[in-house]
Amino acid sequence: MTKGYWVSVYPAISDPERLTAYNKLARPAVLAGGGRVLSRGGRVVAHEAGITQRVVLIEFDSFEQAVAAYESEAYQKALVALPDGVERDFRIIEGID
Repeated sequence: MTKGYWVSVYPAISDPERLTAYNKLARPAVLAGGGRVLSRGGRVVAHEAGITQRVVLIEFDSFEQAVAAYESEAYQKALVALPDGVERDFRIIEGID
């Protein structure tokens, strides 16, 4: 079974305090869904069209588990708290065996 990953890149964050409120709800939802945070806002070296703003990488045991965690009631509640002032590129991707 291939792993699943959430990849979030934040090109713009205009309200860091509200992002913190989202994170307080999102983290327990991710953990309850079986996610493991591999990287969150650490150092970034960007190449080509890349950006250096906040990047988050979360691993799940399967692609299906990653999708289910996103669709969970707990994570959907966290999304409501995600502020309008946050621009986010979010993807769920399948790993390689």
